[in-house]
Amino acid sequence: MTIEYDEKGKFYTDVVTKLPTMAVIQTTTHLIRGQVHVRQGERLKGELERDDVFLAVTRATIHGASGETLFDAPFLAIHRSQIVWVMPMDENGGGVIE
Repeated sequence: MTIEYDEKGKFYTDVVTKLPTMAVIQTTTHLIRGQVHVRQGERLKGELERDDVFLAVTRATIHGASGETLFDAPFLAIHRSQIVWVMPMDENGGGVIE
């Protein structure tokens, strides 16, 4: 890791700070609940607009068509072309954040 300082003492690093944001993600075949990591000071929408091919999700739970839990995974990479919609949730996994 490199750290550079400017003349005012502000530092710059190659490490990107991200904050976990609870979200519900509908793909073409499954509903996924988990944490999407968003850059500090940005919104979930900004993370979705990035050019990366995959969206990283941690603490993921994958649900089937009838709502049953199919898988739990500590990490999941979702191909962005398979995402239909994304909804941010509050920390308890309920209610939409306004």
